[in-house]
Amino acid sequence: MIWKNLPLVLAAAFAAAVSSAQQPAKAKTGSPAQAPASQPASDPAGNVQTDVNAPTINLGVNEVDLIFTVTDRHGHYIPNLKQSDFALLDNQRAPARIDSFHQQINLPLRVGFLIDTSTSIRSRFKFEQQSAINFLLDIIKPRSDRAFVMGFDVTPNVTANWTNDIDSLEQGINELSPGGGTALYDALYTACRYKMMDVSRGQEPVRKAIILISDGDDDQSRVYEDEAIKECQRAETIVYSVSTNWTPSRGPGDKVMAQLAEQTGGRVFFPPSVDAMSSSFLDIEQELRSQYALTYTPADFKYDGSFHSIYLYCTDRRYIARTKAGYFAPTQVGEKTMVGPGGQASPN
Repeated sequence: MIWKNLPLVLAAAFAAAVSSAQQPAKAKTGSPAQAPASQPASDPAGNVQTDVNAPTINLGVNEVDLIFTVTDRHGHYIPNLKQSDFALLDNQRAPARIDSFHQQINLPLRVGFLIDTSTSIRSRFKFEQQSAINFLLDIIKPRSDRAFVMGFDVTPNVTANWTNDIDSLEQGINELSPGGGTALYDALYTACRYKMMDVSRGQEPVRKAIILISDGDDDQSRVYEDEAIKECQRAETIVYSVSTNWTPSRGPGDKVMAQLAEQTGGRVFFPPSVDAMSSSFLDIEQELRSQYALTYTPADFKYDGSFHSIYLYCTDRRYIARTKAGYFAPTQVGEKTMVGPGGQASPN
């Protein structure tokens, strides 16, 4: 397939899926008539509905709930787009139907703060602490949001468990002190496996994210980078990486920080100074508070545990749709579909 023709092909395929979702199903010979497919959550013109109160979406086991962000080339969020502004393929096929599409604003946040406390960032550690505290004070809303604090050097150390108490979270950040090697992948794996997938926090619709503050230089982890990323996939958690490398040159650690963000549908930030870190955090908040949600049923769905690639494309080339690149199908009926890795959804 030629890249320059791909947007047109995708748009046509996506439009066909939307059209099929709007048509009543025909009765099969010898079988009861099927119920009409679910209607997309938009008006007849395809205009997006803004979902301020975050209603619960009860997914079937063969439905995929896709969260995505649309920005311009400068990273500014683009609101009020329509369903017809996007094209989607699941395993290179158009979805069987589009079940819902809406803009989600101000969903409750579940945020994990992962702060590098290794020796390599000792000279910048106070700036890390203060920036994280400022983010807490400016972003976390005690009435709806929850967060935890985890520092890491050779081992991860939770200094504040899930809470909406800003004072407790601030205290957790202040308790951290630098020293030792860096086991970044171990910390990310642990945070996703034992915190972000914690079902005791309830099943209400929330936006889950990890704010990773580090230079990205890992020298002690027992798990590999791809294992940490896979755990983020299974926890359906976006990683926002904030690099503490303030030099103009980009090193191997910066590549790691970028990879962790891109493969989970997040963003990487390289602030040139501690003052610029605050701006990075504001960008993260805007993105977490204002995203799109699309629920669809894949074509030819099978309960085989296989990975399904997702290709989401914004038909207006001025904009970039960034989402997860796929999901793991369930292996049996009743198992939840797990959304997988992701990145910037546009061709090179």
